[in-house]
Amino acid sequence: MSFISKTRTSLRPAIASLRMYSGEPGSGAGKGGGTGGAIRDAGGSFGKMQAAREEEYFYNKQKEQLSNMKQVFSQEIAFHQDQIKRHEDAIRRHKEQMAKMDEK
Repeated sequence: MSFISKTRTSLRPAIASLRMYSGEPGSGAGKGGGTGGAIRDAGGSFGKMQAAREEEYFYNKQKEQLSNMKQVFSQEIAFHQDQIKRHEDAIRRHKEQMAKMDEK
């Protein structure tokens, strides 16, 4: 199994869905806050605080996923650069062998 096939599955990060609110997040059920548990249903400052924590969680999760993707891409770039070097070395060796054949 090659390096690329092992990393292919890690390139598929979970995509967080965007939520559209008609009101302010955490403002209570039926007011755009939706049902997210008893605290969010009640609304008020605790509901808003919970909504803010959820948004922060998803923001941080997305940041982490992007960081992981960058790391995987960096590893793939290094892998491909190594392959290029190996191919260039092989080409050089074959050209040298062809030149030796022409001399004989």
